[in-house]
Amino acid sequence: MFRHCDPGEKPGCNACFFMLPSKVTVFPAMFFPGNARYFALKVAYIVLSLYLCSQDCSVMGKGKLAKFAEMETFSNVFQYPYSVIDNVPFAMKGHWRDRYFNNGNPIVLELGCGKGEYTVELARLFPDVNFVGVDIKGARMWTGAKQALEDGLKNVAFLRTNIEIIDRFFAKDEVQELWLTFSDPQMKNAHKRLTSTFFLNRYRTFLVDGGIVHLKTDSNFLYTYTTYMAKENRLPVLFATDDLYHTEGLDEATRKILSIRTYYESMWIERGLNIRYIKFRLPHEGMLVEPEVDIPLDEYRSYHRPKRSNRETGR
Repeated sequence: MFRHCDPGEKPGCNACFFMLPSKVTVFPAMFFPGNARYFALKVAYIVLSLYLCSQDCSVMGKGKLAKFAEMETFSNVFQYPYSVIDNVPFAMKGHWRDRYFNNGNPIVLELGCGKGEYTVELARLFPDVNFVGVDIKGARMWTGAKQALEDGLKNVAFLRTNIEIIDRFFAKDEVQELWLTFSDPQMKNAHKRLTSTFFLNRYRTFLVDGGIVHLKTDSNFLYTYTTYMAKENRLPVLFATDDLYHTEGLDEATRKILSIRTYYESMWIERGLNIRYIKFRLPHEGMLVEPEVDIPLDEYRSYHRPKRSNRETGR
């Protein structure tokens, strides 16, 4: 990465230039005496790193665009983010069974499905149930959608949209169960938690009366919050454990589901974190309220993100 006026001089001499690609400014080290030259080279190195990162991101961006373009051809993917659904009503609302699945089987949603591996594996395990994976991250969803097509799975579909508007896509009593797998605990904002009153009220618009909500999480905060939500609102809890893979007496269906582990779930287990699970019924009647309790915040952050607050508890 160095160019010299005299080939005999070694890198770092006053005559050398730190060379970056043509689109990036060239820093002549000879303009900086002594220690200043070192810092000038260091700055140049940082600029170069940022430039190379931008090139990688550009390549990655092209990969995402290619996946988005390919997903437009997938028969099992429906893409309706905010910008689209406001202008184009979802005609299949209330008609998932007769217009897509072509059967009368129950419908189960996985909200925040990520790469879709959980949705796909559920569809394999339960061929007499229809599954719809929902997420806004299309590049991730591409993985599960493509796998489902290649494997000929007819009981699985994917919906790319914002979960905040999930009630625009399913009609009253159209869905039997919901899966929330490793959702962001949203420790600072209860409004964004997928088991908050904000979302539970939305689920009520399309979930059958007493439909089942499953929460599987590595977050003690989200698990505890959800248990308090169920208790405060007298939601019937069918099963709950703070250590799913070391709990005895599980029913056959739960043991069957335990064979499915997502990429991130495997990572949490390798880190020694307990996997927590709760399933409860969501009746249509009764006003839902938030629990007024302080809950200890998780001591770790997913995806290696640093803790941004000094608070120890949240609501």
